[in-house]
Amino acid sequence: MRRRDFLTAAVAATSAASTGLLLPGRSAQAAPAARPALTSLTVGAKPIPVEERVARIAKLQRLMVDQKVGALILESGSSLDYFTGIQWHRSERTTAAVIPARGDIVVVTPAFEEPSIRETLAVSGDVRAWNEHESPFARLVGALVDRGVSSGPIAFESTTRIFIVDGVREAGAGAYRVVSGDALVKAVRLIKSPAELALMKAANDVTLAALRHVHGNVRPGMRPEEIGAMTDAATAALGGEPGFALVLLNEASAYPHGSKKPQTVREGSVILMDVGCSVHGYQSDISRTWVMGQPTAKQRKVWDTVKRGQELALETARPGTPVGAIDDVVRAYYEKEGWGPGYRLPGLPHRTGHGIGLDGHEPPYLVHGDATLLAPGMCFSDEPGLYIPGEFGIRLEDCWHMTETGPKLFTELARSIDDPI
Repeated sequence: MRRRDFLTAAVAATSAASTGLLLPGRSAQAAPAARPALTSLTVGAKPIPVEERVARIAKLQRLMVDQKVGALILESGSSLDYFTGIQWHRSERTTAAVIPARGDIVVVTPAFEEPSIRETLAVSGDVRAWNEHESPFARLVGALVDRGVSSGPIAFESTTRIFIVDGVREAGAGAYRVVSGDALVKAVRLIKSPAELALMKAANDVTLAALRHVHGNVRPGMRPEEIGAMTDAATAALGGEPGFALVLLNEASAYPHGSKKPQTVREGSVILMDVGCSVHGYQSDISRTWVMGQPTAKQRKVWDTVKRGQELALETARPGTPVGAIDDVVRAYYEKEGWGPGYRLPGLPHRTGHGIGLDGHEPPYLVHGDATLLAPGMCFSDEPGLYIPGEFGIRLEDCWHMTETGPKLFTELARSIDDPI
């Protein structure tokens, strides 16, 4: 059974229980009040069209010509998907694409993987296979030479594994000078198109609906892994590809990525959830925090402070503003409220937000010192949490994109600790 089918079946069981249908061992009196079944929100979501990928490659090639870079070599990952449509995992066997400054791309892949690679290749180009006893790096250098790049600078992203960079350098017998391709790729990927924004909107809609479902079904005694499984199942039923479902309970909520100490839901528990999915590769990232039962005055105060931090981030975001200034404004407010100072605990130890798109975390970042100027089409998370070690933490997170007039949220902010989704 495929993972998506399994998760859909799991959420069907959850829905059956919540709509009063009898399951083995359950009496009619034990069935909770009816809840609507979950249905896909992504039926109309359209993948990135071929024409847009072609335009991306053309822009990249213009930048390479201007900067006198002969080619960009991309191994498996989000940038390979972004430019070519190829969705492939990384392994010890190299799959990579040569995007020359002039001419069609060349994809190099193991011979037995060639049919699978061709299935997702969305642009015109040459696919060159290598057998197990052959060198993929010789194939890559051959592609460079065939595209007129016999020497000079060639670019790699910093995420490219060193054995690939070294393999190309050695196969080229010193003819090539390796340079960073990060700025080239960032210049193309940074500004999202309407098609990308639509997919991110769909992904965020799915995640918020999944969180709403989970909020209505969490019960005392549940463990994080149970809540996470319910979240993934809801995400799949709603049409998203589950990405992550971080569930932090009680004291574990005081640590942004949790604790290994066993936790269960009980009366008074702080429940912090950080959830994401993808729709045609584009990511969501939403956090919600609430209390099982009645919040304390302190929990309510911290929740309201974080909500105000989110609002200040959005109020600061305007075209031409350095993205780091958003973090500075939020942190200054928190310090006035007695948190920190700076990145110290109790307070906000992480950045206010991160870029998002095909990757869950991508540049630029809402962190002190990032001088990138806000421009329409940039996308970010907004998550200025507060954490009290030994007690609890509150994180609220929504994603937004920049427009000509200001930020636009993909999802509405949570209203209050009593209405937290």
